Amino acid sequence: MSGNSARRQAIRDVEAYIPPAPSFTATETPGQIFGENVFNKVVMQKRLPKSVYKSVMATIENGARLDPLVADAVASAMKDWALEKGATHYAHVFYPLTGLTAEKHDSFLEPVGDGTALAEFAGKTLVQGEPDASSFPNGGLRNTFEARGYTGWDVTSPAYVLENPNGNTLCIPTVFVSMTGEALDHKTPLLRSQQAMGEHAERILRLFGHSDPARVVSFCGPEQEYFLVDRHFFLARPDLLNSGRTLFGAKPPKGQEFDDHYFGAIPERVLGFMMDTERELFKLGIPAKTRHNEVAPGQFEIAPMFERGNIAADHQQLLMTTFKSVAKKHGMACLFHEKPFQGVNGSGKHVNFSLGNNELGSLLVPGDNPHDNAQFLVFCAAVIRAVHKYAGLLRASVASATNDHRLGANEAPPAIISIFLGDQLADVFEQIAQGPATSSKDKGSMVIGVDTLPVLPTDPGDRNRTSPFAFTGNRFEFRAPGSMQTVAGPMVTINTIMAESLDYAATELEAAVASGADFDMAVQSLLTRIITDHGVVVFNGDGYSDAWPIEAEKRGLANLRTTLDALPELITESALDLFDKYKVFNHREMHSRYEIGLEQYALTIGVEARLTLEMGATVILPAAVRHQTELAINIGALTAVGVEPDHAALSEVSAPITKLRSALAVLRDALAGESEETALGEAEHARDALLPAMSAVRAAADALEEIVADDLWPLPTYQEMLFIL
Repeated sequence: MSGNSARRQAIRDVEAYIPPAPSFTATETPGQIFGENVFNKVVMQKRLPKSVYKSVMATIENGARLDPLVADAVASAMKDWALEKGATHYAHVFYPLTGLTAEKHDSFLEPVGDGTALAEFAGKTLVQGEPDASSFPNGGLRNTFEARGYTGWDVTSPAYVLENPNGNTLCIPTVFVSMTGEALDHKTPLLRSQQAMGEHAERILRLFGHSDPARVVSFCGPEQEYFLVDRHFFLARPDLLNSGRTLFGAKPPKGQEFDDHYFGAIPERVLGFMMDTERELFKLGIPAKTRHNEVAPGQFEIAPMFERGNIAADHQQLLMTTFKSVAKKHGMACLFHEKPFQGVNGSGKHVNFSLGNNELGSLLVPGDNPHDNAQFLVFCAAVIRAVHKYAGLLRASVASATNDHRLGANEAPPAIISIFLGDQLADVFEQIAQGPATSSKDKGSMVIGVDTLPVLPTDPGDRNRTSPFAFTGNRFEFRAPGSMQTVAGPMVTINTIMAESLDYAATELEAAVASGADFDMAVQSLLTRIITDHGVVVFNGDGYSDAWPIEAEKRGLANLRTTLDALPELITESALDLFDKYKVFNHREMHSRYEIGLEQYALTIGVEARLTLEMGATVILPAAVRHQTELAINIGALTAVGVEPDHAALSEVSAPITKLRSALAVLRDALAGESEETALGEAEHARDALLPAMSAVRAAADALEEIVADDLWPLPTYQEMLFIL
């Protein structure tokens, strides 16, 4: 479909849009359907024998080792429940290092000797599956001829039934490991890191008088940004279809400069999509909370409530799958690329992090007087130390070719990792650096000056949207992750560096107590030492200012601008030792992540480069030549009848055509020379040769878009894609 026909059809679709039936009927509320397709605690309590239920709960709540004897009972109950829900198949769902979701479906039916079949699902089938381990990214952990890999049931993440018009499937969240037990997925290290972090957090709690603290886990509340475009436009753009972003596109006459889209009225068609997605998410137990327009036209956001980090990561993957399928039903495409439109606000996935347990809640709640809340201050100081000491690993956890387009732009924090504490906490830690903290800034109140409005309370500090790692009242918000990536990667890094920092703090305090020192004085000494040694990472200013990179360099903070600058942080001696010490990754697993990062970077840019060449040569150049030909014919016709033609118009289009041909030739040569012997060599070639060549092709093509006749331009434009919804 050409750009013009796609445009006409999209306009017809918008004009003829009929709102869908209400997502919730008068007799069906969100609360009633929430979790109805999840094999959750309520379902298990009803269907499992009491002893089996207690055993499973001990694993989920307390981290006890799973008793293999309960598997048959759980599998039988899970099968019966799924069959009642209309399931015909089951699938072990896992999260390989592609960043996507993988699954293999098997039927419940097992043939019987008399020619009939029975529905069977044994405990051993629930616990373990066997997909091919060499067909996913593994960074050298498996050879092509070594295919065996295993999925293993993650009992801490509930199974669910995924609905389809043609039949439902029981989905079982699993880990994915090689035959040697090495992680080939994102879930395995996430579970390992959460266990390590919890162990040392509990040591801190014991020091503060909690003799037998409940299991501490990390919590995650990811905010998902995304774009919606009409599906006709999406299918008419080979670049969107294949790479998720537009490789060409001139700036539209109107963009986001009026700030009129952010939190604006949600278009009816989009609101219908949002309501349908929320209904599906609620059925799957995903606590979608907030929806709104984002900054850019065509951009939106959904924010679920906090969940345990492991479940939040699973739900995020499921959310993205749901969004794409529901968008298609509404005649739209959902884009999760970090920068689908050049010059327009990009999309992130802010990871709100906290840690806590069922008894105490979040351990990052400062209370009304944080200067007196020593337990909070120790956990907060541990965050400051972890972020400063391992800033490079945090940056590497969000490194990708796609996120490079976004970091450092006005919709994302800079690549320099720093912490924002806010006025209240910054003041408390400044006091601690000099001695004991004796006061905390109070909350204020805002008198608006309208008698009918109440006095509004204000927080003791503002927020900072330019900070990569910002304290926001009861949690830290890591703003650097990209919208397309799994939250598991950043969470693994945060958990692991927190494990090390909490281990350090606990060891220091335990040694002080053992030596007979006063505990309060030991805490004060620890806090002073941490803020003195690591306080340079605290920055409450404007991360977008030109002065900040200069100031950051003086402070010794790294500015890892690109993926290839950041990935080597994964294989430094300190990083290898860190992850090995806390049993999150061994050295082979860390090197595999580095190799996969390089490979994915080169592959991503390679696909985009080939698309740029193909579209430039077969779509844009022919359209420009047709326009040039029409102008030449017009000049000839006018000259023949004695009318002075406008030669300038022909020159105006001929110059960028020449530039486009030249740029395409350079890109073709760069692609021909992209074969390198190492993953690093291929990645460097992509960065140093392909990206500049692609930029030159785009510059010439975008210049042509501004002068070629509208009826000849073959691609849907930014103006159309961003505003026709």
